[in-house]
Amino acid sequence: MKVVIQRCDSASVSVGGKTVGQIDKGFMVLLGVGQEDTKADCERLAAKMIGLRIFSDDNGKINLSLKDVGGSLLVISQFTLYADTHKGHRPNFLQAKEPAEAERLYEYFVEVCRRSVPNVQTGEFGAEMKVSLVNDGPFTIILE
Repeated sequence: MKVVIQRCDSASVSVGGKTVGQIDKGFMVLLGVGQEDTKADCERLAAKMIGLRIFSDDNGKINLSLKDVGGSLLVISQFTLYADTHKGHRPNFLQAKEPAEAERLYEYFVEVCRRSVPNVQTGEFGAEMKVSLVNDGPFTIILE
């Protein structure tokens, strides 16, 4: 499982011109599900992500978590995180989990996040999406 976390002031995702998810301060998260991933991976990475202390405290020190600042999550499925570009110029996605199983784990990851974060928004699995982001920092972290 690959998780790209972007600390943001705001983020939104739309499908067919309609906004389906929108947050203010928090994390915009791209989630890729790989062949070997399990529910346990969802639980471990969600807990790690939510506990990351990457917001500034009153002294300007990076010391606060998503919960500490009352932040939100926008979680977007992103199978292209598993692009293999070692050969040629056309990426293959053989390491990404089959779509039905990937969607099941994506939904489970979101469910796990909702246990700890009051506002969790999502994109639409498998849809052509347009993502807007006001990255704060920029501050981007990758978890695997």
